[in-house]
Parts: sequence; C-alpha cells; structure tokens
Amino acid sequence: MYAEFKSVDRIGLGAKSVCVPPCASDLLSEVLQDLRLSNATYGRSELTAPWGIQVPFKEGVRFHFVAEGRCLMRSDGLKPVMMNKGDVVLLPHGSAHEIANDSASRARPLAELEPTLVGNGTYRLTAGGGGERSLIVCCTIGFEGPTANPLLEMLPPIIHVRRDEIRNSYIATVLGLMAEEVQTQRIGGATIMARLADIILTHIVRTWVESAEAQLTGWLAAIKDPQVGRALAGIHRDPGAAWTLDSLAAIAGMSRSQFSRRFGKLLKVSPARYLAQWRMRLATAWIRNNFMTVAEAAARLGYESEASFSRAFKRSMGIPPSFVKRPAA
Repeated sequence: MYAEFKSVDRIGLGAKSVCVPPCASDLLSEVLQDLRLSNATYGRSELTAPWGIQVPFKEGVRFHFVAEGRCLMRSDGLKPVMMNKGDVVLLPHGSAHEIANDSASRARPLAELEPTLVGNGTYRLTAGGGGERSLIVCCTIGFEGPTANPLLEMLPPIIHVRRDEIRNSYIATVLGLMAEEVQTQRIGGATIMARLADIILTHIVRTWVESAEAQLTGWLAAIKDPQVGRALAGIHRDPGAAWTLDSLAAIAGMSRSQFSRRFGKLLKVSPARYLAQWRMRLATAWIRNNFMTVAEAAARLGYESEASFSRAFKRSMGIPPSFVKRPAA
C-alpha cells in the first residue's frame, strides 16, 4: 500500500496522502484505502455461564471477536449465529442484538450489568453465573467522512467469519495479536485494539466484496462495472470539476444515451443527481470536522459563490451548511 512515499493531493477529506493513486478502474480499493477511523469504543467482556447481554443499537460498525469460549448472537429477523473461539462477527449497521452463552439464557440490558469504564471509550465487563468462561472483544468503529457510506450501506446486516476460514490468512495473525492484547491488558491496549479492529474490518469487507462479486448490485456493481466505474472514479477523485453528461460518457467510452441508461440502471439515480449527492456528502464531512470553511468547501466543489453552494446544500440536505459544523470544544 505504501510502495512509494509520494504525496498526492487527494480530494476526499481535503488532506494529503502518501499513498500511490490506484489505477482508474479500481475505485473500490481507493474507497477501502480511504476508510478513516474517527472513533472507536472497545469492551473486554469476561463472562461465565449462564449469561446473556442485550446490546442496543449504536451508530457505527459493530465487531465481536471470541478470544476464548463461545457465544450465541441473536438479532431480530435474522438466524441466530453460534460463534466459537477465533470467530469474528461484523454488524455493519450497528444493529441492536443479543449475545449469550446459549439459547436458554436470559439476556439483560448491557447498562444493567454496569460495565466499568477504564478510559475514554473503553470498558470492562465481568458477569455470569460461574460456569464455562468466555472472553469476548466488542468494538464499535466510526468512520470519518462520506467515503464509508456507499460501501457500508451495501453490506448485509451480519457477516460471520469463522476461524477455519481465516486460519491460513494474515488476518489470523492480527486476531492473535488482538487475543493477546485482551488477555494481557497492558497499557495502551485500547489504542492498539482500535487499530487492529480497523485492519480486521477492512479485510472482512474486502473479502466479502470479492466473494459476493457475482451478486453485487447498486453502488458496488457500479464501481466494478468497467465503464460506469471509470466515470464514478472521475467524480470521486475530482468532484469539483465541471462534469457534464458528455464528459462522463466520454470517460466511460459510451454514448450519452447508453451511459445514462446504464448509470441509472445500476445506481437508480441520474449522473447529475449522484454528483450533487456526492458533493454534499463531502461538504458535510469537511465542514463538520472543521477541515474547511463553508466558503472553502464551495470553492473546492466548483461552485461560483458561497451563496450558490449554500442554496444547493440546503436543497439537498434540508439545512444550511453552517448548521452541520460542530461547536468548538
């Protein structure tokens, strides 16, 4: 990933990157590369049977790793998932769910079990009836910027990765490091755990996309399309350019009518609408995270004035751009 240490001006979150720009047809790799961790909470749960926990919805990507023992995961409308030692489950949409040692155990709300906060976004939990022991790592990961949204929105409610499926993968080593961190509880463990979870998440998402390629739909199908994908790559890398249907169709190597039909079939919106939505997602991230002022975002995205940008933003988002800015700490 860091084959050359070359600074490239990357339009994504308004920052420089040392990464080599990927080839024009590989937008998915670029999106995975641009998943930027903004926050993570980490929990170490030491549980003895019988036990059960109700985990509420939380915005972000949820991640459970069984370092020792086993657990059963249940979520409304989904088939229960039995996790054994070394298994990982990803909940891309932060869904509410339950984990328990077996189907007969009653689940209690997480807050009722009174987890102990041991740092900013870090907790430890000890609970259960004294039987078989399980040690479970729970992380919730938030991402900075809009690049995560199109991809994560496409993922299924639960992705279960069994230990046997990753035994010969480098990710098995990463999970081994995570298990060691949770067992030893050394200083700085929460920071290391967040970084390891970031790597594991990216690996799981990439593997899922590769394995599900034949069934891809929507945005994922569009970025893998050899022609529409080139046009999407152009929009993502230079959202402030004066894109027209003609220029996008030319990048795709298609006629205007062919391009418009295929783009709409894959993405369910017109090229112009997609461009406007992408610009507003970028602007929201830049302004909210204080990367840019409203005027700077307007200029970066190709608007003639701050006023014209503000009108477009309000039409799309329902609020003025100034309303998304976080107050200074």
